[in-house]
Amino acid sequence: MNNTFDINRFGLLLRRQWLEFGKIYLITLGVAFGVIASFYLFNLWNTFFVYDEKFLVSVNFREPLFIIFGLLFITVIASNYYANLGQKSKTIIELLLPASTFEKFLAGVFFTAILSVIGYMVVFYIADLIFMSKLREMIPESTTGRIYSFDMNSEKVTVDVYGYIFDTLKRGMLLPFYAVPFFVTSIFLLGSIYFNKYHYIKTAVSVMLFSGLAGYIIVHAGEYIMRNRRPIDINGFHFGKSSDMEMWVLLIAIVLTIVFWAITYVRVKEKEV
Repeated sequence: MNNTFDINRFGLLLRRQWLEFGKIYLITLGVAFGVIASFYLFNLWNTFFVYDEKFLVSVNFREPLFIIFGLLFITVIASNYYANLGQKSKTIIELLLPASTFEKFLAGVFFTAILSVIGYMVVFYIADLIFMSKLREMIPESTTGRIYSFDMNSEKVTVDVYGYIFDTLKRGMLLPFYAVPFFVTSIFLLGSIYFNKYHYIKTAVSVMLFSGLAGYIIVHAGEYIMRNRRPIDINGFHFGKSSDMEMWVLLIAIVLTIVFWAITYVRVKEKEV
């Protein structure tokens, strides 16, 4: 049997972790659904009005809700995964599990970066489907304000204002956005094993401090590089296509995610030693 990774042993580890983690995870999903549904009820009720005998409802709250509450949800899940390793009585039990360090690390990535993200997306989609389906029934497609067209790069684009959440997000989705859930969960997963207590608060404070420091360095480095430079054309400095910039940001996010996962793996190994 392979001492690093065995599919049967890994499956048993996932099953064992689910027995301990699953109940909390399902309860958290239920709470998330209740919070999302409450936001929908509150916002749709308070923004419902009639204009020129047409029913109009603002649904602009959905994108901020999806992003902000989603980040809160997945970071809370990630920051509590290795919480037991900060308690001596539970650390021994966790370390004596008949599984390799790599398998324990993969289980952490699976529950925090994959299961939590998929679970949140499913719950949000169900809530959005329920409320938006009802709203679309109340507001026919022919109603003024629901369907509108505009020109984008000399191409006519037709948009359904009351489209479902993922159709709406896809219209303005930037490429790096797809890596954000994995990048964020990798940071908080590392925080859950790096700090013994108050994992979420300490990790959040660390993220804010490092983000502020990185922003300060980037801004001042940019000012230093661009000092005494002249624009190459009337549009200013040329940095290439926006798609190239998105690709670079995506690659940086992927590399940093792998780095944080690697550090987490080393920390798990250190705990066993």
